[in-house]
Amino acid sequence: MQVRCILLFAALLPATLLRQGNNPTNGDEAVFTVSAVPDTVFERMQGKSYPHTCTVPRSRLRYLQVTHVDAQGVAHRGELVCHRDIADDLVDIFRGLYEAGYPIERIRLIDDYDADDERSMQDNNTSCFCFRPMTNGRSLSKHAAGLAVDINPRYNPYVGKDGVRRPANAVADGVYTLHPGDACHRLFRQHGFTWGGAWRSVKDYQHFER
Repeated sequence: MQVRCILLFAALLPATLLRQGNNPTNGDEAVFTVSAVPDTVFERMQGKSYPHTCTVPRSRLRYLQVTHVDAQGVAHRGELVCHRDIADDLVDIFRGLYEAGYPIERIRLIDDYDADDERSMQDNNTSCFCFRPMTNGRSLSKHAAGLAVDINPRYNPYVGKDGVRRPANAVADGVYTLHPGDACHRLFRQHGFTWGGAWRSVKDYQHFER
């Protein structure tokens, strides 16, 4: 009950009144920017999300900074790398989620986890680009092209055909759980993304792709 009240309170607050967290925005202003991948960021990606085998040209990628709020209504600045074709859409989506007070715990480059998807998911980290194969598959994931985003993955796990959930510390339901028709699901769908939670053979509740 207490968590629901916190969420409702955060959703009713104007975005500029949300408290600033340990990773603050500039003053009280939210930040939503798209740029080419800076040299400093590209260096962080080397050998991690961007291995030497990566076939995606740097020129096709974009670096995003977006403000988001956690379940306590505290604002943080997050960062993602994505494909240039969805960069503007993602900025619109994350701006809409911020204005709605939709809770996202953290948005960090997966390189901060050495491109280890399991570690990133266990930390409930929302991420996008990572040049890697599909889960339990050999073909490249949509993440490898920067065309997929995983939202609050610890609370929205991947469920395989065998019923095993990933990450290993997945939570069945909680404050960061995504539901069909909520603001996150609605905004991604409006921007032409498909939701892994609607797949038939496996379920990937964290996953939106285009």
